Amino acid sequence: MIPADFDSKFASVAETMNEEALKALIDLRASPQEEERLEYLGDRATEGLLTTEERQEYQSCIMFANFLGILQSKARKKLQAAA
Repeated sequence: MIPADFDSKFASVAETMNEEALKALIDLRASPQEEERLEYLGDRATEGLLTTEERQEYQSCIMFANFLGILQSKARKKLQAAA
């Protein structure tokens, strides 16, 4: 979980980016191999079969995805405001 006070910090990051960087950030996606790995880990988590290492990897992936999603949201808002 990301602390609520990070909202302004995320906005600050987006504010430092030009239009090209904002668009690149918005378009950033996991590779097919990364998506496949995340799906595998998710399935194992659902089944209660994750090893300690897999659980740490899965949690890290989820935290990064949340972080990236918030940054992408801030980037979209900045681009919309500039349009």
